[in-house]
Amino acid sequence: MSRTNFDQLLQAGCHFGHLKRKWNPAMAPYIFMERNGIHIIDLNKTVAKVDEAAEALKNIAKQGKKILFVATKKQAKDVIAEKAQSVGMPYVNERWAGGMLTNFQTIRKAIKKMANIDKLTSDGTYSNLSKRELLQISRQRAKLEKNLGSIADLTRLPSAIFVVDIEKEHIAVKEAHRLGIPVFGIVDTNANPNAVDFAIPANDDAKDSVDVILSACCDAINEGIQERKVEKADDKAAAEQEDKPKAKAAKKVAEAEAPVAEEAAPAEEAATEEAAPAAE
Repeated sequence: MSRTNFDQLLQAGCHFGHLKRKWNPAMAPYIFMERNGIHIIDLNKTVAKVDEAAEALKNIAKQGKKILFVATKKQAKDVIAEKAQSVGMPYVNERWAGGMLTNFQTIRKAIKKMANIDKLTSDGTYSNLSKRELLQISRQRAKLEKNLGSIADLTRLPSAIFVVDIEKEHIAVKEAHRLGIPVFGIVDTNANPNAVDFAIPANDDAKDSVDVILSACCDAINEGIQERKVEKADDKAAAEQEDKPKAKAAKKVAEAEAPVAEEAAPAEEAATEEAAPAAE
């Protein structure tokens, strides 16, 4: 069963591409026609690519791995924050800090700094500072939260990134490629679909278009997460079932050894009594 359908994509305006003069020839296989100087995307191919990407994302989530969502353009930033939070995944929707992937350890240090500020504020360490110093620290904390707060739980490099508008987020795409991290992306007619591993041809400028595609992908991710939970529960139950026969066998052995121990006890007592008169 398909994750989304032609009518949903059509209603969301996923078929509207850029002006013909701005097109990237590599997008030719995904363009259905030209109308009034604007390229129209073939939504049948979009449906197929959404399904392909969703299945791959589901498998990544099923393994308990993280997917980083990236969209800093105004019309997509709120949508990506909402969808990523719904499946417990990290996201970047303010500004892509250069080196966020390739210099990940430095980014982690900045996140730890934010946590340290919170800790020192809560335990009263900063209570003796002047108002000016407190203001500087609070501004620094707010800046870190704005740029890195959404990836605070990302303790290691993500297993994949999902990008809205691969042209705008080209630095993120390059960093991911350099590290061998798979890239999923919504690709408009002005971009090169070969620049990402999983290209979803669609309008990346309309909020509704981004929403419908992200919803399909995040539903798949959620399925992967739930399947992982079920598998863990099944494994735990199976392990408990395996332990039951072992526990029963151990109990039988203990019961069998108990009478032997009881018989040995009177014999020891008799030997002690015989030895007592002799000592007298």
